[in-house]
Amino acid sequence: MSGSIIITGSGRGIGAATAVLAAQRGYAVCVNYRERRESADAVVATIRKSGGKACAVAAENCVETDVARLFDAAERELGPVRALVNNAGVPGRIGRVENLELDTLRRVLDVNVIGTVLCAREAVRRMSTRRGGSGGAIVNVSSMASRTGSPGELVHYAAAKAAVETFNYGLAAEVAAEGIRVNCVSAGLIATDIHAEAGDAERLHRYATRMPMARAGRPDEVAAVIVWLLSDEASYITGATLPVAGGR
Repeated sequence: MSGSIIITGSGRGIGAATAVLAAQRGYAVCVNYRERRESADAVVATIRKSGGKACAVAAENCVETDVARLFDAAERELGPVRALVNNAGVPGRIGRVENLELDTLRRVLDVNVIGTVLCAREAVRRMSTRRGGSGGAIVNVSSMASRTGSPGELVHYAAAKAAVETFNYGLAAEVAAEGIRVNCVSAGLIATDIHAEAGDAERLHRYATRMPMARAGRPDEVAAVIVWLLSDEASYITGATLPVAGGR
């Protein structure tokens, strides 16, 4: 499959790696970001330098009007959207549930759960053959925290990602006969700045040696699975959640 693709939160980390790889595989890429325009522009520049087509669009994935504007901009600049990667996510702050602040909880649920649902909803409205679309593929990005629960650290984030995986399975069944495949990648310990964002920059190094493969994963290793799930090579896969977690 080719055409245009929207990747939420793709100015850095797994999203940025996915954007670059998707462009290499022939997609015209809409790089979505919320605040960090310079990072998004850098990803677009990298894609264009290699002969690809890309644009950057600022939008909040959990705001209805922003989501509609994001898809409109992508279609205007790049053509009909054939793929969506729901990558945008925030961990909140590391800590026990008893110390969790309501604002943090709301933000984690807004971005990870509501944002995923709103973007997928918009994609279905435009891709579904039942609504006159040409079909497409969606990949939702989850976390192995959904299985471990992340006690003492990120229980709220783990719960949000578990919701994403349940949504993934249900939506896949709902639109399977409408030309849309929906799958999920569950990322393990990956070398991104999400750990520092959560308040523990050393967490990555502390946990890496505990992994069965004795290292953290790289963003490009997750990106490779995401792009594969979008491709025709995965044409009979929908409703799946694939772990990219180094054996965890």
